[in-house]
Amino acid sequence: MDDDLAFATASRLAELVKAKKIGSVELLDFFASRVARFNPRLNAIIADRMDAARALCRQRDAQAARAAADELGPLHGIPMTIKESFDVPGLPTTWGLSEFRGNVAASPATVVERLEAAGAVVFAKTNVPVNLADWQTFNPVYGVTNNPWNVERSPGGSSGGAAAALAAGLTPLEVGSDIGGSIRGPAHYCGVYGHKPTFGLVPRDGHALPGTYSHGDMAVAGPLARSAEDLRLILEIIAGPDAIDGRATSLRLPAPAQRRLSDFRVGVMLTSPAADVDASVQNEIDKLAGWLEAQGARVDRGDLGIDHALLHETYVMLLRSATSRRIAPEAFERLSAARQASEGRSDYFAWQARGNTLSHVEWLKWDNLRHQMRCEWDRLFQRFDLLLCPAAATPAMRHNHQGERWERMVEVNGKDQPSTTQMFWAAMAAMLFLPATVAPIARTGENLPVGVQIIGPQYADLTCIAFARLLERDYRGFEPPPAFL
Repeated sequence: MDDDLAFATASRLAELVKAKKIGSVELLDFFASRVARFNPRLNAIIADRMDAARALCRQRDAQAARAAADELGPLHGIPMTIKESFDVPGLPTTWGLSEFRGNVAASPATVVERLEAAGAVVFAKTNVPVNLADWQTFNPVYGVTNNPWNVERSPGGSSGGAAAALAAGLTPLEVGSDIGGSIRGPAHYCGVYGHKPTFGLVPRDGHALPGTYSHGDMAVAGPLARSAEDLRLILEIIAGPDAIDGRATSLRLPAPAQRRLSDFRVGVMLTSPAADVDASVQNEIDKLAGWLEAQGARVDRGDLGIDHALLHETYVMLLRSATSRRIAPEAFERLSAARQASEGRSDYFAWQARGNTLSHVEWLKWDNLRHQMRCEWDRLFQRFDLLLCPAAATPAMRHNHQGERWERMVEVNGKDQPSTTQMFWAAMAAMLFLPATVAPIARTGENLPVGVQIIGPQYADLTCIAFARLLERDYRGFEPPPAFL
C-alpha cells in the first residue's frame, strides 16, 4: 500500500481524498515520512513548512468531511512540493545564491496561489542550481542533489530537485521553470513527465529575485509529474492570464484533433550537426518511431530544412541576453573583455560573452531573426503535427562541478562534448515559444532513463500532452527507481 501511495498519480490521490478513503493530514504525514527516510540520499527537498502545511491539511480534511466530492477542488488535500525559485510564504527564495538566504517570501507566486485555490497544499521546496543556470543541481546554500536512478549522477537542472523528488516518490506533483531545458532535461534524466508550455501561457509573478518585475524572454513555468494526465491537470490549473491581463483576456487552448496514435503525423529528428546525440538516446527514439509506424502513425524522417548552426547561435544570443540582468557589474566588465578577445570565434564561450553584452540594436537584429524562424517553423508544422527529438545529448551525466559550464564535458558516442552544446535541444521550443512535453520511453543498459521530447506548434500544449498520454498507455510510462521502493 505504501508504494501504491508513494508513486500514485495526483489524480488518483485526489480521488481517494474526495471519496474519504484517505485524509489530507494522513497524506502529508505519509510523504513527510518518505522525505525523512529517502531525502538524505538525494538532497532534493531543501526547505519545508510542515507546521503550516499540517494546519492547512486539517482545514482541507474538515472541508472534505462536510462537502460533496464535486464541490471540492481538483487537487483538494494533495500535498506537493515546488521549485525553490517560486515564492511560498514562510520559505526562502534564494535561487541558490548565498546573499538571498534571508529572502523569505511574504506572499505566494501566482502559480502557488492557483494550486492552493485548487486545493493543493505546498509543504516544501526543491533544490536548484545557482541562478537556475546549470544542467546540474548544486549551490552553496543547499548543496548537491543526486539522481534517484544513480546517486553518482545529476538529476539535471535547473528543476533537478523537482524531478528527483517526483521520481523517488517524495511528492506527487511539482512545478518547475524552463528557459534552457530546465523542466525537460530533468524529466529526461529522472524518468518523469515534464511540460514546457507555450511562452506566456502560465504567469510568472512571484518567480523572480528581489527587485525584478519584468518577465524575461523565453522563460516559462510548467508542471512535472509521474503521469501525462497529471501534466494536463496541473497545466489547466496554473495556465491563464495574470490579474492584469485577465481583465480583458481569457485562455482557451485548442483540444487535440487526434484521438489515436494512428491519427498523428510525426516528424523525427534523432541528432543534429550542431549537437550530436549519444546512440543510447538516439536508438531509443528511433525504436519508438518504428513502433509508431507499426501503429499506423505517419512518421516523417526527412530533413527539416533548417539551419541548425544558426538556430543554435541565435538561441544562445537571446538566452544569454535574457539572463544578463542577473550578472553583477564586475562580471559584465569581464564578459565585455572576453567578447573582444573572442571576436571571430564560433563556440559557446564566445557566444555567451557576446549575448551577455549585446546592445539593444544588436538584440533587435537577433530577435528579428528569431521571429523569421518562428514563421518558418509554423509552416513546418503543416507538414507534421508533432516533432520527436532528444531532450538532451546523453542520459543523466555524472556529477562534475569543476570549472565553468562550457568547460565540463559529457561523453557522446565516445567523444568529449562540452555540456553546453546540448542546449541546442532546448533551443527549438524555448526560442520559438513552442510547447514541448518530455515523456519517459526507455532505460539504457546502465539502467538510466531515456525520455523523448515532443514539440508542437504554438498553443498545441494539449496535443503534446495527449500524445504523451497515448505513449504512456500503449508504449511505456513512469517506473519507480528500485532503490526508493
